[in-house]
Amino acid sequence: MTLTFTGPAPVVGDEQPRWLRAAQDQRAVDALLARVLEQARGHALAFGPEYGLVWSELARSVRGGKRFRSAIVLGTHAALSGSHDDAAVAVAAGFELLHTAFLVHDDLIDHDWVRRGEPNLAATMRATSVAGGSEPAPAQEWSEAAAVLAGDLALSRAHRLVAGVDVVPARREQLLDLLDETLLVSAGGELADTAYGLGLRVPTLDQALLVCESKTAMYSFRAPLRAGAILAGASQRTQAELDHVGRLLGRAFQLVDDLLGVFAPEESIGKSNISDLREGKHTALILHAQALPVWADVADGFGDPELDRARADAIRAALAGSAAPGLVEQHVRADLAEVASRCDEDVLGPDLCAFVRTIADRVTGALDDVVGHVEAVRCAAA
Repeated sequence: MTLTFTGPAPVVGDEQPRWLRAAQDQRAVDALLARVLEQARGHALAFGPEYGLVWSELARSVRGGKRFRSAIVLGTHAALSGSHDDAAVAVAAGFELLHTAFLVHDDLIDHDWVRRGEPNLAATMRATSVAGGSEPAPAQEWSEAAAVLAGDLALSRAHRLVAGVDVVPARREQLLDLLDETLLVSAGGELADTAYGLGLRVPTLDQALLVCESKTAMYSFRAPLRAGAILAGASQRTQAELDHVGRLLGRAFQLVDDLLGVFAPEESIGKSNISDLREGKHTALILHAQALPVWADVADGFGDPELDRARADAIRAALAGSAAPGLVEQHVRADLAEVASRCDEDVLGPDLCAFVRTIADRVTGALDDVVGHVEAVRCAAA
């Protein structure tokens, strides 16, 4: 799921608030990322064109993002009247590289070859190897190795950007601790999610929600919000409140994304809408469905690696006609309602509350979209 800060926005007098301008203006982040990746590609070419291609593909992956995580860093820093604009740009770029690294590794773990509707990094490396005369099997192994290394390289560059910011040592140390925490928590969530997907164990609903909090919520919401606050010199109380709000926003975001992965058309999400069903991914949607009569129509095909389009469409229609999507929607709306209730201006201040509400509005819009997709599937099957 993609969120952006374009579209209707609050206006104060004749001018947008500073935090919104900061979140929307990604030119400095784009320029820094382009420079960092091009410098690395130049050094890599000494080892051959294939290594240069790895960096070119990383740059392509970075360019394809909507800069939502960097926008959160920049917007939070500005909403708290931060004055370290250059450092905020560097940290924002670091989070974009972190996101790219996770996507590359996630595609590898999930055996996906498409990202945002185009061949991903591993797919491009595989095609290049085959075009050069390699057999498909070794070309695939080589491309998977390239993806592992590419993700590692992006993580390394993210660390370097954060470690090099020009702020007092205590704040830099806080940022590095946050980055380490983000990697630790996100990797733990990914490991658990992979175990559930492979059927090593079946999660409870609480465990599935914890995965949402550990993966997407941590690196896409909690950490960027806290990073912007650290740069602005915010209090520990403010940072703790942002972490809690980020947990709620990130969990809601992931629940919506899981619904989109089943019900949205592939052309609108840029990836397969069958893969989660084939992989047997135990999302909140599926865990609710398992407790409902609809499971009798879903169980046979769920987790079948040979699941075809016709059977997937039948499962999708059965799920759309059940109570399961509505139960997930209730989770999301409850999380968003708590975000609204916790937006205490005495703790976060009016500008930061307005920024958080803007993020919540984007998630709400995505939820409304997926509710429409569910209804469309239900009507088509009727």
